[in-house]
Amino acid sequence: MMSGLRHPARALSLAIVLGTWVSASALAAGKPAHRPAPAQAAPAPASEQFVDGIAAVVDKEVITLAQVDAKAVQVRRQMEQQRIPVPEASVLRRQVLQQMINAALQDHEAQRVGIHVSDAQVDRAVQTIAQRNRITVDQLRHEIANSGMDWDDYRADLRSQIQDDILRQRFVEDRITISDSDIDAFLSMNAGRPLAAPPAAAPAPAEAPGPAPAPTGPELVELAQILIEVPDYAASGVVEEKRKQAEAILRKLKSGADFAGVAAASSNGPQALEGGNMGIRPLRDWPDLFARAIANTPPGGISGIVQSGRGFHILKVLRRGYAQRPAPKSAQAAQAQAQAQAQAAASRSPAPSGPMMVTQTHARHILIKTSKVVDDDKARATLEGLRARIEHGESFAELAKRYSEDASAPQGGDLGWLNPGETVPAFEQAMNALQDGQVSEPVKSPFGWHLIQVEGRQTKNMEQEFRRMQARRELMERRIGPAYEDWLDQLRGQAYIDNRLEKAAGGGH
Repeated sequence: MMSGLRHPARALSLAIVLGTWVSASALAAGKPAHRPAPAQAAPAPASEQFVDGIAAVVDKEVITLAQVDAKAVQVRRQMEQQRIPVPEASVLRRQVLQQMINAALQDHEAQRVGIHVSDAQVDRAVQTIAQRNRITVDQLRHEIANSGMDWDDYRADLRSQIQDDILRQRFVEDRITISDSDIDAFLSMNAGRPLAAPPAAAPAPAEAPGPAPAPTGPELVELAQILIEVPDYAASGVVEEKRKQAEAILRKLKSGADFAGVAAASSNGPQALEGGNMGIRPLRDWPDLFARAIANTPPGGISGIVQSGRGFHILKVLRRGYAQRPAPKSAQAAQAQAQAQAQAAASRSPAPSGPMMVTQTHARHILIKTSKVVDDDKARATLEGLRARIEHGESFAELAKRYSEDASAPQGGDLGWLNPGETVPAFEQAMNALQDGQVSEPVKSPFGWHLIQVEGRQTKNMEQEFRRMQARRELMERRIGPAYEDWLDQLRGQAYIDNRLEKAAGGGH
């Protein structure tokens, strides 16, 4: 089974990131809204810090003070637009630099494995944003200009988001293991509760007074956090010091301090400069630790201190509620609304109970991954050569065993019976266009380049399998955030990082 190709829902999915006009939401993934072109230089001795205008060195990439200050101006403007209290200049500088370091690490990893985002991919993202907001691309450009951001910078931001989404798919989701026993335990704990996929973009909970319309779907919760990070393998004295720091922050918040302002100044989380805002999602999709901590917390309320493997968290419930079904203004509107809701429900997920007939596809594939050595052209050419050999009578399965770079290679590239929505869109679209026995042209996905062969199709009642798939998705949603942070930690641990602003703030230690 090729777990990397399969397409679970993502807590930080691009579909949600692209649901906004202003690119400040990109910072929620720990990256600046636009990555400046790096200068290149050898690492300088710590004694020369600031003399040469260098803020940090990440491997061989130099981040200058001028770049940090330019980014800080942009972030300050975005924070003011969002009415988030801006921390003092030195703190803002350090927070911005940390985001730039994280962005550089992800850029380096993308270069290492040969990930390149084309202009066509960015164009499609722009069109998606415009369609989602029911405006034209020209109107979107106008909105971006009104927000104070340059259009080229906005496109560069989208390119970064697409690149990092591909990285998360390849290196984070593929490493999350959800066993059958995990799913069994989840279903046992949630017996009797219908499982259903959340909407692609969760609507905001209703806030208007008056009689509440009937709630639909799962409970939605928007959370913000302040994270006081504890280093791995920290001594007990360090852990206690960090706990006292979190306790002092909690006292400050209970005394009336602004949560967003404290988060911007003190949080070690990637969303610090967004006031700690981690977004909105169904309550059941937040990590269990968070869901338990805010189970009875009303909107505007703050949790106590929550300890995790990363450190100490303080959570604020920004909003919570259910998506509401607005009352139609006419019988015609009611009919149109009912049709739209039925279509949306059908497209999101089948009914969680009763017979569920699904067409499955039995497929094989050969995967060639891209890297610095194997670029898109080489990967495509390799697969075109293999396709020609298959057309001349060689076995797809035998060539998959020899050439495929996927875990399915020993099985001749056999992926088994695939359900709709189980693979990434590019793969599924190409697979669905094939007849039984037919071999595709080379197909690009976030994981590399594929040849696909359809072995056959069948219709099956998938009621029980659907419940297991939905349970797997919900478990994936809960684990993706911590796994992403662990992956970033691994990148930081493997890289040479000389953060001179941090050294200066700590007295050079």
